[in-house]
Formats: sequence, structure tokens, C-alpha cells
Amino acid sequence: MSAAHKPASVLFVCMGNICRSPAAEGVFRHYVSAQSDAPQCHIDSAGTTDYHTDHRADARMRRAAANRGYELDSRARQVRPEDLEEFDLIVPMDRDNLRYLHELGAGESAKIRLLGAFLPEHTGDPQQAPEVPDPYYGGEQGFETALDMIERACPGLLQACCKGAPHDG
Repeated sequence: MSAAHKPASVLFVCMGNICRSPAAEGVFRHYVSAQSDAPQCHIDSAGTTDYHTDHRADARMRRAAANRGYELDSRARQVRPEDLEEFDLIVPMDRDNLRYLHELGAGESAKIRLLGAFLPEHTGDPQQAPEVPDPYYGGEQGFETALDMIERACPGLLQACCKGAPHDG
């Protein structure tokens, strides 16, 4: 397949790949499919740890997502070094995962951007973008907050995919 026909590709990353990143994968897949003029996109998620490999998303996140009409059907996997080459855009949820990805790739990469850099209210330095808080140890509201942020980031993420280059913030 030539580069001209290769679909845009986005990888969402959190620590365990059972809360934030599978939610981002499911929400963004739903958002892209609802856009009549959206480019074809390969959308995936992974975690920086292997603690939950092959597990479904956390039941609380699946329930919160289902209440909004999203299906989270992916299985957890750990991010691989080759993912940094294969994906056009890599979107960690927080700075810990951002650092891990930079270390895995042996340095900075313009294609790695925090999800918060795609929020419409964030207009500053992408490195200072808000983090998506990890809801795992908190209450139900944490899952709603994560989903709210992911939903608000979708238009900016899609714009970055259409441009074929990472969003500048």
C-alpha cells in the first residue's frame, strides 16, 4: 500500500490500557465513524505496563462509556517500540506516560502529544497541556471527567489526522 493510500493512524496510551486509552479509542472511533467526510483511520490503544494484557476495559469505564453510547471492545496490550514508528499520532493521557514513550523512542518525537493538547480550550504550549486524570482509584465521577475530556478532544484529533501531522496545540 502506498503512503498516499495509507489510512491515518492514532494510538492512545495510558498506564494499564484499561481505563483512559481504551475509552479514547472507542470514543474517537465512534466520532470518526459519525463524520461523513472523515478520512479512514486506524485507531488503537496500548498501555505502558503489561499488568492487564488481554483484559477488557475496566467495567466502570465500560459502563460510563455505554451510558453515552460508546462500546469499548478492545483488549489491553503493552505499547511496543515499533508502535512509535507505525503510528502517525501517539496520544498519551498524562505526563508519566508521555515520558515513558519518549524514553521508549530514545527522545522527543513530534508525533507524540498529550490528549489535552487537542482540547479546544487549550491554546498554549502542547507540553503544558492538561492531563486526563486516571479514574482507576477514584469514584464514578473520574470516569465521567475522563470521557468529557476525550469527547472535547475529538474534533482537534480528527483535524490532526486530516492534516497528516500532529496538532501544534
